[in-house]
Amino acid sequence: MKRFFISLILLLSLTLLSAQKTEYTTVTNIPYYSEAIANTDPYIKERCVIDIYYPKSTKGFATVIWFHGGGLTSGSKELPEGLKDKGFCVVSVNYRLSPKVKAQKCIEDAAAAVAWTFKNIATYGGDDSLIIVSGHSAGAYLSLMVGLDKKWLKADGIEANSIAGLIPLSAQTITHFEIRKERGIPDTQPIVDEFAPLYHVRADAPSLLLITGDREKEMLGRYEENAYMMRMMKIAGHKQTTLYELQGFGHNMTEPAFPLVVKEIQRITALKKK
Repeated sequence: MKRFFISLILLLSLTLLSAQKTEYTTVTNIPYYSEAIANTDPYIKERCVIDIYYPKSTKGFATVIWFHGGGLTSGSKELPEGLKDKGFCVVSVNYRLSPKVKAQKCIEDAAAAVAWTFKNIATYGGDDSLIIVSGHSAGAYLSLMVGLDKKWLKADGIEANSIAGLIPLSAQTITHFEIRKERGIPDTQPIVDEFAPLYHVRADAPSLLLITGDREKEMLGRYEENAYMMRMMKIAGHKQTTLYELQGFGHNMTEPAFPLVVKEIQRITALKKK
């Protein structure tokens, strides 16, 4: 009889947990530019949209804005499996691509998508003080540019330091190779100018978690770029820069990186809600 009651209690507990499981919903292809701006160019209408995946019937959740990779020349918005069903919202962003536009437009689009999220996420139940910006490769570069060079978000009326955290995966921290290509500069010639995240290191930036693949398997010195970024952020006086190198993984290291991304989002959320 005692075993029966213990089993019944366990069954009821599991049933309650199942009933309390968070449900998620997705809204797709939301324009992040105003209708007036979108109407000026069919390519803006086509590409400048986001998908929102968020927990239903939940208030005050964190949001991660995710920028896809593809060298600023390819790729589409995506909802990574490693970020699903984790208690937070994912905003997946499309942006215009080079060479159809200059690479600078990719940064402008990224900033516009982040600004839209700040201005609208509360409508879906999100907390606009818990917005984290992340992405892989070219998307990681965009996250750093938007988060470190304040002018991009300022153009949309947002203070970059309102971002709760930056989590770039295998980012270029020097000037992006697509921008160098526009100038006739080869991939192997590094440049650091206004289009390099390294140019904008500062002590008061949002918390920064840099993640790369193995330095021997990454592309074009990507680990070393991030290691230098970490060093210069610390020299500048930034207190929350961390770098992880994922041994044995190359540039496409998102799958083993996502648990670290989730853990960082949870850490930031816990700190903000203290």
